[in-house]
Amino acid sequence: MHSSRGFHDYIVHDLCQHIAGITSRKMFGGYGIYKKGIIFAIIVDGKLFFKVGDTNKNDYESRGLKPFTYEGRGGKRYAMSYFEVPEDVLEQQELFSEWVEKAVRVNRENKKT
Repeated sequence: MHSSRGFHDYIVHDLCQHIAGITSRKMFGGYGIYKKGIIFAIIVDGKLFFKVGDTNKNDYESRGLKPFTYEGRGGKRYAMSYFEVPEDVLEQQELFSEWVEKAVRVNRENKKT
């Protein structure tokens, strides 16, 4: 696990530096990452999660990855449609950019419906 602030800076200022329109905001003890105003990722507890939908869910599930969950009232667990980004994706700039675009597309499509 990474320190949240240091990891945030690495993602936003290093990995995303070549992607136009990237911004971030603090939210719920973590960060929301946006491209041109569309949220596509969250950073929570020093981990990066991308938005997942029908078009990219298999990319994560085929690697055995699970959705981000949080504990709600009464100890109940809730799953969100964000999955942790695999380490190898974080290490390959071109692949990372492709996964960013897929996550942005998922949220863009969700906004149209």
